[in-house]
Amino acid sequence: MSYLLRIDASASGAASFSRRVADTFTAAWTSKIVTRDLALDPVGHLGAAGITARTTPAAEWSTDQAASAALQDELVEEFLGAEAYLFAVPMYNYSIPSAFKAWLDHVMIPGRTIGLGPNAAPTAGRPAVVVSARGGGYGPGAPQHGKDYLVPALRTLLSDTVLFGLDVHFITPELTFAPTVAELRHLLPRHEESLAESHALARKHALELTIRPRAAHAVHAGEPSVTTG
Repeated sequence: MSYLLRIDASASGAASFSRRVADTFTAAWTSKIVTRDLALDPVGHLGAAGITARTTPAAEWSTDQAASAALQDELVEEFLGAEAYLFAVPMYNYSIPSAFKAWLDHVMIPGRTIGLGPNAAPTAGRPAVVVSARGGGYGPGAPQHGKDYLVPALRTLLSDTVLFGLDVHFITPELTFAPTVAELRHLLPRHEESLAESHALARKHALELTIRPRAAHAVHAGEPSVTTG
């Protein structure tokens, strides 16, 4: 049975705005969900053993290579088994949290999850939603505009046709420091507006994407697809 794979990367626990908006998405999702919390159960950074195990015959693996290969197998099989993806990945210091980058490094394997030559990635076309809360404002006209290095990087890593080829949608609740940082308190109404829009968008994507993967599977199986008006 296929499922939604949810990956959480925030170290803030229940206080995380990325997690809260992702919770709204999963509350509206109507099929199976598999969750991996990289804050509670980090995978560790990809090391030499994990890299060399990919090109070394299994019979020649060291103990470290065997352990690293087993971890990568677990992560890759979980990733490939999903029909859709939800990534709760807050902005840390203008970029991607190291916990999520470590997960990506383990699952991005040429010829296995990444397409080579004329072969598309096995996940090409599957839907994904990235929820990325950030403390400031990064839209046009904001002082931090142009300093968002998370969305461009994840758009490339997740949706580029020579990588995963996912159909990615981004939800970016902003100004999450406004409730707690005195200098940003005057922006609290804008934060609340951004957060409300993010929750609404999460519900919208969840309802739309719950139907979409099943429709695609029905077409492949020769069954009538489901459409909405």
